[in-house]
Amino acid sequence: MKALVLAGGKGTRLRPLTHTSAKQLVPVANKPVLYYGLEAIREAGITDVGIVVGDTAQEVREAVGDGSAFGLDVTYIPQEAPLGLAHCVLIAREFLGDEPFVMYLGDNFLVGGIADLVNAFRGGGHDAQIMLTRVAEPQFYGVAELGRNGEIVGLEEKPAHPRSDLAIVGVYIFSPVIHEAVRAITPSARGELEITDAVKWLIDHGYRVHSHPVDGYWKDTGRLQDMLECNRIVLERVEPDIRGGVDGLSEIIGRVVVERGAVVENSILRGPIVVGADTKIISSYVGPFTSIGSRCVVANAEIDYSIVLDGSSVHGVSRISHSLIGRNVEVSRAAGVPNTHELMVGDHSRIQVGA
Repeated sequence: MKALVLAGGKGTRLRPLTHTSAKQLVPVANKPVLYYGLEAIREAGITDVGIVVGDTAQEVREAVGDGSAFGLDVTYIPQEAPLGLAHCVLIAREFLGDEPFVMYLGDNFLVGGIADLVNAFRGGGHDAQIMLTRVAEPQFYGVAELGRNGEIVGLEEKPAHPRSDLAIVGVYIFSPVIHEAVRAITPSARGELEITDAVKWLIDHGYRVHSHPVDGYWKDTGRLQDMLECNRIVLERVEPDIRGGVDGLSEIIGRVVVERGAVVENSILRGPIVVGADTKIISSYVGPFTSIGSRCVVANAEIDYSIVLDGSSVHGVSRISHSLIGRNVEVSRAAGVPNTHELMVGDHSRIQVGA
């Protein structure tokens, strides 16, 4: 069995961060989301992986390389434009050959891996397997409607009026018959070849399509609140590990990771949190469910339930929460101008400030 990992797309829901960075490389607990998927594929015993890449191809290539760091053999498959998930299967035909394969959306996060899902497919004699989970806002996902006996009776992609709350998780398993399906369908109203249409084609033509419930935690990390929630879930599982320097005036509470080269002075760190390598935390409070990247500075500030990417600084600000701060960003208190906020903000940003 092979794996096809999708790492293209525009990442419009995470702009402006994704104007300059691949959405699949935004970190959760200081590790890119894409890495979790690649590790799950390797743990399922799959080593031959194709990665579909788009505008951020170079960044993805630099982050993953030839795959050897993950125990994988990686082949890159360029996609000229984000023309749909089924289009990814279409252009990967030569790589996939006539083997069954896992299709894994690179911005999806699935706790517990995929080994059980792969084993269920191998032992079930199915032509395709989709994973389903209940969600609060099904209009943002592919949605499945099941009959009385659990059979799939309907599939829709991001419907305005969903017929169920069962979202299709971004991990699919297909037999080679899917290649016939993706050639047979036509673009949707969105101008894309939808994988839901390909799966519907399989059902309509009598192929065996199995729906598998996902019992563990799953998130599509395409939105800010989803990124922060994934960060929380991962941080809840970290083990304390202090490799950097923590002075005697600082207080460490709970599960806290301070990576090598980091410095903590006169501060309170209340876990679970991760502080990246060569970062400085000075006279500050860092609260639960926060990950701070490498080479950052947090000084005379308070922050919790947030993600701070590499090279950024937060000075003299109280209090930052539920935030995602990009790479090489400066956040500081305005000096000499009382009761004002001075901002330089990119397109598609969202800022909430105290009255």
